Amino acid sequence: MVGPFLALIGRDLRLAFRGGIGSLVSVVFFVIASALFPLGVGPELTLLERIAPGVLWVCALLAAMLSLDRMFHDDHEDGSLEQIALGALPLELVALAKAIAHWLTTGLPLVLAAPVLAVLLNLSTEGFVVLIVSLLIGSPILSLIGSVGAALTVGLRRGGVLLSLLVLPLYVPVLIFGVGAVEAAIHGLGERSHLLILGGGLVGALVLAPFAAAAALRLALE
Repeated sequence: MVGPFLALIGRDLRLAFRGGIGSLVSVVFFVIASALFPLGVGPELTLLERIAPGVLWVCALLAAMLSLDRMFHDDHEDGSLEQIALGALPLELVALAKAIAHWLTTGLPLVLAAPVLAVLLNLSTEGFVVLIVSLLIGSPILSLIGSVGAALTVGLRRGGVLLSLLVLPLYVPVLIFGVGAVEAAIHGLGERSHLLILGGGLVGALVLAPFAAAAALRLALE
């Protein structure tokens, strides 16, 4: 099982990299959207420092959503999804592999870009490390939850809008605790509880999301 699982992840990574600039759309959106806030609210450093955690997390959340509809759609359109479903991997592992590949091509680049944007938004040093840790824990949850929404809308025309409506309410707790961890660190209130809740959410998403996505894929393939 390990070999086909890793092969599927590698396949999706190669396809993403062959897409050229298209694979970087999420990161470009993240950078541009975050960089617009200093222009919109002004150069006051105190104000930028106060809004920095929320701005970075909201922009990262929206950026992660941009590529969700492509998680299964392209394979469904060219018939590859049916072939993958008939292969050695159970659909649950297929969904998990797709979510991991999405995180590696979208979530991880967002985490790597976040420090530069944190400096731009004058994020305090107390919250700097916590921001990176919260994104490392929280961004995989976005990909896992997004895989369920992408599976539910895989056979629909213009499913991107419906996908956004499905996953946004489920993203709200991740946003709340991600921002809360950074703000707690900045104000010296202790970020441990927020990060533990995010970690619990990641474990829950790892367990539940592949099964939910696999059930949706079976419906789409029938």
